[in-house]
Amino acid sequence: MAWDYAELSKMAKANGGPEKLAKQELIQGIKDYDAAHAEAHSDIINIRKITDNKKEYIDLLLLADEQEDMIDKYLERGEMFVLDDNGIKAECVITQEGYGVYELKNIAVLPDCQRKGYGKSLIEFLFTSYTDCSTMLVGTGDVPSALTFYTKCGFTESHRIKNFFIDNYDHPMFEEGKQLVDMVYLKWER
Repeated sequence: MAWDYAELSKMAKANGGPEKLAKQELIQGIKDYDAAHAEAHSDIINIRKITDNKKEYIDLLLLADEQEDMIDKYLERGEMFVLDDNGIKAECVITQEGYGVYELKNIAVLPDCQRKGYGKSLIEFLFTSYTDCSTMLVGTGDVPSALTFYTKCGFTESHRIKNFFIDNYDHPMFEEGKQLVDMVYLKWER
């Protein structure tokens, strides 16, 4: 904003002197910047690493892996990330399984936020962040929606573990009306 010096002098006198006017303009400038900044960045997704109190985020993880003692097997040794877009919408846990080999152990998106790109954003974040990753694995149930999702993210089928869900869970697991039996492993390679 360009000010006419005569106008600026009048404003300064009316508002308690030049120092007070400058402070008021600075405060208003900060408020204007914050308002514009919040509006301009309301569409930006924030992904952050969780290092402490990972169990506080267990409810969302249970959507993808419904038995807590199975999550406990990888939660503390894995690295957890949450995706925040005006509230946590998705989260994941990744573990290092060997040199250059990582496994996406859990990725979960709130049901009403699915098919909006949050899961894919988390996976792309992992691909970008783990520059030493030459292979990323993910295990999932043999259901079309999950297999299609991972394929769209660049994964291809690697192998299967027969009877994984029957042998490792204390109750039958169902997804999309189908009992999960074998775990399908997919891989992404750089």
